[in-house]
Amino acid sequence: MATVYDVEPERLIKAIAEELKKCENVKPPEWAGFVKTGHFKQRPPESPDWWHIRAAAVLRKIYLLGPIGVSKLRIKFGGKKNRGAKPERTYKAAGSHLRLILQQLDKEGLIKNAEGKSHKGRITTPKGQSLLNKLSSAIAKEKPVKKEKKPRPEKKEPAEKKAPGKEAKQKQKPQKQPAEKKEQKKEGKEKKAKAKPKKAKAKAKK
Repeated sequence: MATVYDVEPERLIKAIAEELKKCENVKPPEWAGFVKTGHFKQRPPESPDWWHIRAAAVLRKIYLLGPIGVSKLRIKFGGKKNRGAKPERTYKAAGSHLRLILQQLDKEGLIKNAEGKSHKGRITTPKGQSLLNKLSSAIAKEKPVKKEKKPRPEKKEPAEKKAPGKEAKQKQKPQKQPAEKKEQKKEGKEKKAKAKPKKAKAKAKK
């Protein structure tokens, strides 16, 4: 038989929340729609079922860590606050909603007060343990839903980048053959040789 330790927390908390909705003593108060769950939060919870979800998470924590009280639950459900340019700081969760949830679960008979070796707190009753074990075994029997993997796009090989100036020059100027280049060099040398005697004659006249 599967226990709370063998099941994913998210799936178990959702299942417990659905069961707690059927309980008469576990109901959100009037102020649950606009209250924040802690100093580190910027807005109140958006989910309409957040009270039952938080109660389910508290019941699971008591099963795992009991005996436990409000002070330690505030630490477990605390978080970091975004303080802008300043570094983040960890704050405890609000205690009023946790205290009321413990009272409601106690009335329903799912938890009770107990004294441990070193401290006092709440522990789960046999009724609460049986509820959690039944739900966890039912979840363990369910086949996990496999997420479809999206095919990865094929990577295209990057084309060789060429300088834009070189391509334009190659199109404008056709390549010259080596024989034509040699003839041009010879013609240039002959012109220079003819120009030198003219300069010498000009000096002689002077």
